[in-house]
Amino acid sequence: MEKKMEDNEYQLILFDRLAMIRDTVAKYGEGNFYISFSGGKDSTIIHYLIDLALPNNEIPRVFINTGIEYVDIVKFVKSLAASDPRFAIISPTKPISQVLEKYGYPFKSKEFSRKLGIFQKHGDASKYIKLYLGGLKKDGTKSKFVCPNCLRYQFSHDFDIKVSDQCCYELKKNPAHKWAKDNNKPISILGLRQAEGGQRQNHKGCAVFDKDGSLIKFKPLNPISDEWEEEFIERNNIRLCNLYYPPFNFKRTGCKGCPYALDLQEQLTTMALYLPNERKQCEIIWKKVYNEYRRIGYRLKADEQLKLL
Repeated sequence: MEKKMEDNEYQLILFDRLAMIRDTVAKYGEGNFYISFSGGKDSTIIHYLIDLALPNNEIPRVFINTGIEYVDIVKFVKSLAASDPRFAIISPTKPISQVLEKYGYPFKSKEFSRKLGIFQKHGDASKYIKLYLGGLKKDGTKSKFVCPNCLRYQFSHDFDIKVSDQCCYELKKNPAHKWAKDNNKPISILGLRQAEGGQRQNHKGCAVFDKDGSLIKFKPLNPISDEWEEEFIERNNIRLCNLYYPPFNFKRTGCKGCPYALDLQEQLTTMALYLPNERKQCEIIWKKVYNEYRRIGYRLKADEQLKLL
């Protein structure tokens, strides 16, 4: 049986988070904030944590329906919005197909896609490409962000899949920024956590400031562990999106079938069993990347025989 967090530890962390939220919102003004709500576990916790810290707050919850959200995520958000006028549901100006055609596909990770996109535009003359391929930082020390040997072949003009990291910007970040500007809400509250790993584990602190010193992002969950989140959910009887429960048992959601997902094969296998139409949609949207993943046996099974329904 899994050991539960000690009550004293849980309460101490909860008190600290609530105090930080109250102090930060009071300092910068409630009217300047909005919650970036994805419908996933972290943003759902933020939704309830903010209400616990600030009863009767009117901070908007902004959800971007990118067109590649899981059907259950959209249903979950709409169910919350039906009884909570603070929810705003917006959409990007371009569909995913146009974004991929214009900017390119995500491949492996945002860091890898950004570097490969630079190479495809400017060649290997860029110092950033040389450092990345060499596994080095700007100061010449070793970097943990390095191109895997199995993917180095892509830094060649013979590789014909257009790659970039712009997908997230066009479908999520730019629409959110536009909504924030139009509604005069300059500070986003995000559910990002260091425990998620990747580039996020380098994100120190809960506040992100612009060059002029103004607060632009607030991340109350940044130091929070998975264990504490599970305890908060249980103690507050919070219902997440159905995808987090059997038979799906997703650990994370996000854009369905995203090539960045480390557990992509597991996601697709689960979708084939329980969400076959959405699996088919993923195979169509991300076809070029999936084909390459399978061809080289990276992140997807090379010998997988998919029968689309």
